[in-house]
Amino acid sequence: MTISDPGPVLIEGLGLCYGAGGRMLVENASLPLEAGRVTVLVGPNGAGKSTLLKLLTGEISPGRGLVRFAGEPLAAIAPWRLAARRAVMAQQTRLAFPFSVYEVARLGVDGIGRGLDRPRREAIVAQCLADAGVLSLAPRSYQTLSGGEKQRVQFARALCQLTAGRSSAAAQALFLDEPVSSLDLCHQIALLDMAREVAAGGVAVLIVLHDLNLAVTYADTLVVMDRGRIMARGRPEAVLDDTLLRDVFRVDLALGLSPRAGIPFLLPQQRMSV
Repeated sequence: MTISDPGPVLIEGLGLCYGAGGRMLVENASLPLEAGRVTVLVGPNGAGKSTLLKLLTGEISPGRGLVRFAGEPLAAIAPWRLAARRAVMAQQTRLAFPFSVYEVARLGVDGIGRGLDRPRREAIVAQCLADAGVLSLAPRSYQTLSGGEKQRVQFARALCQLTAGRSSAAAQALFLDEPVSSLDLCHQIALLDMAREVAAGGVAVLIVLHDLNLAVTYADTLVVMDRGRIMARGRPEAVLDDTLLRDVFRVDLALGLSPRAGIPFLLPQQRMSV
């Protein structure tokens, strides 16, 4: 894996705090997202990863702190402008209407690509369905799909939104919250490869993952969260060590190093001797 040079900071969260249910879900979190790079957010369950993603996308507002998009306060950006500048694939998406796969993907274009003629909009949907590996499912009812197929369709919808938004917004971001949780290995790799291609086009990409091996393989920047706080941020090989695994993930495992590139990897069999 070749790690790209940092681009300009596109989105920046500064001192973000968010509480609910009497406890802090995110506390004093500051995170820059750079154009052209993949940032992967990892941590145990309940660490605050999805909440931080929602703060950075503007889905929820911080109790304290500020999010800026290209230097502009996120809260000051009109919803239609924001929709052209960032796409989000949520952890779970529920649809109550009997949409086809094609219609779900087209939601990413509707309202954003109105300046595009119909043939161009249709071409965007077809290409993004193909990029997500679900073009053959286009006529199928979305409700009849497996969980993994639905995830790939939602990824296609996010790609459609970015592509359509590019007609009016040059600086863009893509947010993926646990996008491979229901996918088999082949489709996990295909989706994450596509996310890297999107980043190579100058998009700032933030991905929440649980699989540390996938995280270190695809991250330009690895961010580790625990109990609402950012515990570490940097290149995967500089961030991950046995102490962090024990303190954050509460496992007594030893990291190995890939001979090819010195990338850390972790196997459940690699229990540290007691």
